[in-house]
Amino acid sequence: MKTRVAVPLLDLEAQYRPLRKEILAAITRVCDSQRFILGPEVDALERELAEHIGVAHAIAMSSGTDAILAALMALGVGPGDEVITPTFSFFATAGCVSRLGATPKLVDIDPVSYNADPVAIRAAITPRTRAIIPVHLYGQTADMDPIVEVARAHGIPVIEDACQAIGASYKGRQAGAIGTAGCFSFFPSKNLGAFGDAGLVTTHDPALAHELRLLRNHGAEPKYFHKRIGGNFRLDALQAAVLRVKLPHLRRWSAMRVANARRYHELFAGAGLDRITLPNEMRDRRHIFNQFVVRVPDRARVRAALTDQGIGTEVYYPVPFHLQECFASLGHRRGDFPEAEAAAETCLALPIYGELTLEQQQAVVDAVGDAVTR
Repeated sequence: MKTRVAVPLLDLEAQYRPLRKEILAAITRVCDSQRFILGPEVDALERELAEHIGVAHAIAMSSGTDAILAALMALGVGPGDEVITPTFSFFATAGCVSRLGATPKLVDIDPVSYNADPVAIRAAITPRTRAIIPVHLYGQTADMDPIVEVARAHGIPVIEDACQAIGASYKGRQAGAIGTAGCFSFFPSKNLGAFGDAGLVTTHDPALAHELRLLRNHGAEPKYFHKRIGGNFRLDALQAAVLRVKLPHLRRWSAMRVANARRYHELFAGAGLDRITLPNEMRDRRHIFNQFVVRVPDRARVRAALTDQGIGTEVYYPVPFHLQECFASLGHRRGDFPEAEAAAETCLALPIYGELTLEQQQAVVDAVGDAVTR
């Protein structure tokens, strides 16, 4: 008889417990300094992240969304411009484009990696294209070589949306170190998560880095003298201090997720569940499994059955951009991007955090098996 084991989608407490004393000491250090916005903690985090990712410049931001927004602003994106993005991603990817008065030029995805199709990107370029945003969805990079190649041929900057992919790599190059700029999120559920919102922009370009530092502080240089209109995208020192404690553990945590993903493959194969499509790690890439996303038939029923068994799940993402009400003005209809629509109807994220036990993973596989074979 199978033993019922409740498994949350994410267990942040399991990660926090071993680091509790060190994290509280770091928070106390910031409180004692009374320097809460930018300052030495943020400066140190930027240096450490730049070295970790392999870039010349890392500019801390208040969130992953603000990182994308600031990168677009720094590149001069505005009304009348088009920015190519996949239609299947977290909302910020296209939302930031629209906030600047530009138009998201949506493209379909590759059905295996869930990332933007490079052929579709090439076809979407027009004289109005001002930037391309490939998304490294779920922790695996997009196919960057053909994207960068076509972008360079047209003189178009590439902004990597690496918000789910810190530590992922493409042909030996780290996510966020390949394009013109890379954007990261440190939302608590990410592989490297803060105690609230936090983000980062990376670049090899010193002029772009300077512009980003200017924009995150209302465009002021020096203080109260504004060269251009920016925003308040500054990172809290408390978040930087927490991230500095966690960063040395990131490679190990990501390796634990990778190991759990491989164990899922073994367990699902052993269960003979051929109606489930498991995630693929593409050749020449390192997937860090921010999410472990499977595709299942009759997802609503399967998800409800898993919930009944105490298994946490999530749908990333149920509605592609081209079918969102707020983007109705783009003029798209159902059927325009069939691969994204199919993914949106069948994808289901299962627990993949590093501290998962074999017993917990077996419980997930058993519950999925029961649900899909009913």
